[in-house]
Amino acid sequence: MGVVINQSIKNTIITYFGFGLGAINTLFLFTRFLSDEYFGLITFILSTANILMPLMAFGVNNTIIKFYTTFKTRTSQNSFLTLMLFLPLVIIVPIGFIGVMGFDAISNWIAKGNQLVKNYVWLIYISAIAFAYFEVFYAWAKVQLQTVFGNFMKEVFHRLGVMLLLFFLHLNIISVHQLIVGIVVMYIIRTVVMMGYAFSVKRPVLKFSKINNLSKVLKYTSLIILAGSVANIILEIDKFMIGHYNLLEQVAYYGVAIYIAAVIGVPSRSMYQITSPLTAKYLNENNKYELQVLYKKSSLNLFIISGFIFLLIILNINQLYALIPEQFSSGVLVVFLVGLTKLFDNLLGNNNAILFNSDYYRMVLLQGVFLAVVSVFLNMYFIPIYGIDGAAYATFLSVVAYNIIKIVFVYLKFKMLPFTTASLKVFSLILGVGLLFYFWDFPFHPVLNIALKSIFIGLSYVGIVYGFNFSDDVSKLINQFLKRLPF
Repeated sequence: MGVVINQSIKNTIITYFGFGLGAINTLFLFTRFLSDEYFGLITFILSTANILMPLMAFGVNNTIIKFYTTFKTRTSQNSFLTLMLFLPLVIIVPIGFIGVMGFDAISNWIAKGNQLVKNYVWLIYISAIAFAYFEVFYAWAKVQLQTVFGNFMKEVFHRLGVMLLLFFLHLNIISVHQLIVGIVVMYIIRTVVMMGYAFSVKRPVLKFSKINNLSKVLKYTSLIILAGSVANIILEIDKFMIGHYNLLEQVAYYGVAIYIAAVIGVPSRSMYQITSPLTAKYLNENNKYELQVLYKKSSLNLFIISGFIFLLIILNINQLYALIPEQFSSGVLVVFLVGLTKLFDNLLGNNNAILFNSDYYRMVLLQGVFLAVVSVFLNMYFIPIYGIDGAAYATFLSVVAYNIIKIVFVYLKFKMLPFTTASLKVFSLILGVGLLFYFWDFPFHPVLNIALKSIFIGLSYVGIVYGFNFSDDVSKLINQFLKRLPF
């Protein structure tokens, strides 16, 4: 776990720094410098582009990670990577042609009569391409076990750019239209920079020679499109459908709540960058022992860390909402429900990496497609009745069902579970600390209240995790931190 822990720590620090910048943008700058409707519009554009991203990438980002280590010679690796560079164009070019020819019909369906949305539908296509090729170049670097710079670009770079653009808007240097276009341009620049880095790590050598197992590679990349689409649909369809029902302001309120809850998922995102290529390596080598060790350790460590973050957010949520405009406070229930799904995601450890890089991805894919369809119908049912709370209900039910299926499937095929007795101890600790501090608030300013309460939560939670040695890896990190203290 050495390389995993080392790069995971760096990735986590970078990711939280990025989320800190994003929190400033989302909670304070967007909510004050931009109308709720335009804030909702930007959220809608980017969420819809994220739904399209796996299709535009043609599954290449996952295919690189799964198959790269199976090619042992430099020539075969170069031929494989050459194919991966051009394969997304098989989807991107035809979709672009269809989009141009049927733009009015497509934009009218997406906008559902909302002229503001219709004016910017074209940016969804461009953003989706930028997102897709960024993931391709990031995967290119991942298989060389170089994830830190890519994580910086994924989590920090564009948020710094968006922050700068928001201040330009506030100072009347740019218009709202230029802000929206500028955000998309920022993602394009991010992709170009990531390409430069990826090619510096592994220089591309264009080879068009025959690839062994080409049919297997193409079959995987074709099917994994659906797998990636399923995951993104479950995560992003709620924001798309809220906007589709002409509730752009509600998209903004929901987007803020989702952003707050998404902080809980950061450890999983950070660790996945390095556990994914390692999982693929163990699967390709049929190293079941190391795979099981990675499965259990990643689950426990992520559960401990994300459980702490979950408590900090849920136990301070009312004070946090007191710091932003009042109309956004309608998302408290959304934060709680989506926060639970993020916590559950972390408990799964590297489960997704096992499924997407194994030969059983087809069956899970079919299950995922079914659940994505269920998610759409749940959103269609709940949103008109409960608004953004309804979207949270749909997301919660869909993700919980999807995760349970994935856990059961890995157990049936690999005879592995991510849970240990320590997992039960962590669950009890989260529940206990949550009940202890939920009704405890200080009569101070929200910022001071959050700071003081977080200190007490941290001392209680971390002290118990360290004192009872729930995880050797976490205890080792705490020891390293304590040694660096000046006293």
